[in-house]
Amino acid sequence: MYASNGKGSIIRLVSGLLVLVSVTLSQLVSSYWLILTGLVGVFLTISALTGFCMGAIVFRALGVPNKE
Repeated sequence: MYASNGKGSIIRLVSGLLVLVSVTLSQLVSSYWLILTGLVGVFLTISALTGFCMGAIVFRALGVPNKE
């Protein structure tokens, strides 16, 4: 798995899991969990438009390799 760039991207996996978990928690616990879903969407949009991805920076700092 790689931090970003293509198939096997941890960024995409974590983003998808965060959306699924937050939607599930919004149904079971509190609708405030939908804020997390909105934030994930905002960060994905920023990443698509600017190329800046906070998640990639965090994963690289944790030592996850980047696919070249």
